[in-house]
Amino acid sequence: MRVNGAANNIPEEQRINDAVRRRGLPAALRALRHRNFQLFFSGQLISLIGTWMQNVAQAWLVYRLTGSSLLLGSVSFAGQFPILLAGPLGGIVADRYHKQRVVIATQTTSMILAVLLAILTLTRTVQVWHIFVLAASLGVVNAFDIPGRQAFLVDMVGKEDLMNAIALNSSMFNGARIIGPAIAGVLVARIGEGWCFFANAISYIAVIAGLMLMRVEHRPQNVASPLAHVIEGFRFIQRTGPIRAILLLVGLVSLVAMPYTVLMPIFADKILHRGARGLGILMGAIGVGAMLGALTLASKRGVRGLGRWIALACTGFGTSLILFSFSRYLWLSAALLLPVGFCMMLQMASSNTLIQAMVPDELRGRVMAAYSMVFIGMGPFGALFGGALADRLGAPVTVAMGAVASIGGAAIFWSRLPQIRVEGRRLLAAQAMIADPAESLAAESGKD
Repeated sequence: MRVNGAANNIPEEQRINDAVRRRGLPAALRALRHRNFQLFFSGQLISLIGTWMQNVAQAWLVYRLTGSSLLLGSVSFAGQFPILLAGPLGGIVADRYHKQRVVIATQTTSMILAVLLAILTLTRTVQVWHIFVLAASLGVVNAFDIPGRQAFLVDMVGKEDLMNAIALNSSMFNGARIIGPAIAGVLVARIGEGWCFFANAISYIAVIAGLMLMRVEHRPQNVASPLAHVIEGFRFIQRTGPIRAILLLVGLVSLVAMPYTVLMPIFADKILHRGARGLGILMGAIGVGAMLGALTLASKRGVRGLGRWIALACTGFGTSLILFSFSRYLWLSAALLLPVGFCMMLQMASSNTLIQAMVPDELRGRVMAAYSMVFIGMGPFGALFGGALADRLGAPVTVAMGAVASIGGAAIFWSRLPQIRVEGRRLLAAQAMIADPAESLAAESGKD
């Protein structure tokens, strides 16, 4: 697939604008002018709705079988921890092999696992250890799927529309997070968890069909041994200041602040006294805010200013989370969770975009594997740490402490932004994401 030159020079921008206008697309949807991304977007939307249906149904099934909140958290841990362990291997596979085939393989395997869970549940033979094994297996699959899908985006849309594709992908994820649980709630109550799992299995057909219909050029690489391949990826991150700083901030927030979602049932039940209905309202508010954050990024052109967006979004996330921890009224809490979700998504999607804009294509899979390791892989440890701390200090204090730590991380990132910007210019120019190496990564000075 041809990748065009500098994204910020006037002729290139004019060419993109003309192409978007010819197709009658709003600027925020410009990545959909690419046929491959159209196929991916439509199929993935259906599949993600099914995935969220399965997540809700699986949690309810575990709780129905055991009545244990500990086992409920343990299943979540089993599903996420493999991403931290197998993430480097997933990055190797994404860089060494045909990304389209890698993603087809991971999506097919995920469908098979959903079918097995559906059969076990519908035949009433499912046991808790089955769920643990299947959740852990899906976690291993995701360790390959996430870096593969993230690295595959640039092959679908080229670098000029990469930021918009990432933002639309995030919007799709959060839209599915709103729709999927709502459908699952109805289906679980009426026909049981097994049919939710079966519906999820069927939903994978859409994304697999879309992937198989794509026409994507594969550029084979001559690579060293797998161990040398892993070391090369981590060395690149270690010596590349901007990427290292972004990953450290993402990892900090994932570890100390993201566990607020795990503690949300406590806020709904023990603090706000609204039970399951209140929990649905709170989680829905997070999802709406996150989708708005992704759409905000989708409307942005170019990478200019993203460094500042990351710092501001992380600060706003921490501040809103502190205010939420003090609220004792349901609708005030829901209102405060809108900016929490908005800032969280804006930080993470901007971080994803800026990393992908700076990384060379031959290292993209390994770097995105590292991103998934710090963003998702740190989550289980944060959940365990947050739960233990909440037992001693209470959920509001635990959430507030994590939020303060996030603000501190944002302050450090902000103080280093001028230094990060200098190196970032060179990286962006090398990847043809800016026309002139003298252009600023984040434009904090306000110059164009």
